[in-house]
Amino acid sequence: MTGFVVRRAADAPQLPYDRGGFRRRTVIGEEDGSVHTGFGLCELRPDGRVGAHVHSYEESFHVLDGTVILDVPEGSYLLEEGDYGLLPTGVPHGWRGADSTGTAARWADMLAPVPRARYGYDTWSVPALPERERVRIDVRDPRTRSFGHFEPAQMDPGKQSQDLLAVSVSMRTALLVYSGITVKMMVDSDLGAVASTMFMVRYAPDGVAGTHDHPFEETYLILEGVVDATFDGERHRLGPGDAAWAGAGCVHGFTNAGDGPVRWLETQAPQPPPRHSYRFTRDWDHLRDVTRNARDEDRDEDRDRDRKGWA
Repeated sequence: MTGFVVRRAADAPQLPYDRGGFRRRTVIGEEDGSVHTGFGLCELRPDGRVGAHVHSYEESFHVLDGTVILDVPEGSYLLEEGDYGLLPTGVPHGWRGADSTGTAARWADMLAPVPRARYGYDTWSVPALPERERVRIDVRDPRTRSFGHFEPAQMDPGKQSQDLLAVSVSMRTALLVYSGITVKMMVDSDLGAVASTMFMVRYAPDGVAGTHDHPFEETYLILEGVVDATFDGERHRLGPGDAAWAGAGCVHGFTNAGDGPVRWLETQAPQPPPRHSYRFTRDWDHLRDVTRNARDEDRDEDRDRDRKGWA
């Protein structure tokens, strides 16, 4: 089985809504060979509903567009484009459409570890949750522990002051910036996740990540721009709506293929280890060359000694 999967937006099947007005397209799942990643795209009509249920995996989500209501034991939250959050394993939750919007809500979800078909996809219905007054999440409130909000402008390294990022939680405003690449963490252990991460990645026009692999699985959903992605030596050009998955050990790299920025939603599962989470081809090729040169020098010295011994 291949160590990677590429899904084209143009090839995505048009799935029907279920009786509750909900549909989910599995982008990456058990049938792809994934062990830790269940990644999908969800859609709920304004009058739709997903009844209360629990999972034997953790679920993180990022609202792509529209408005949706999430019911959890502590309350009912009105989620809008850019909101994201975490639903820990075993936490009851349900989804409701926001009737006044008139348009369906869409969100990406990350399920870790991967739901298993032989166990009914690890989901069980539970008694209905109270439908309380819907409230917007307030990420500045220190009691808000499971949600956050993302805006594309937050990827700008020049706009990282606490005042400018008042809609972002505390140190979650921090960016990782290197080699034309900007990374903004969204869901990780700081938000309470234990099995996966979710974050946003942006490449400037000169952004490049050399080939490397990881001891975990990654998924990429392209949201803006065009990127050339290489997986185990195969090159694929990905654009908005396209997705890809790299299994553990799959050697991959990325290059911005357009004139503007490219941005994607990325997940990792399981969470990266504290050390050696990246294995760059360049570094190990360098070691190969260094050790090869050392062996060649030793061989030359042995040959010289042999010649002198026979002289």
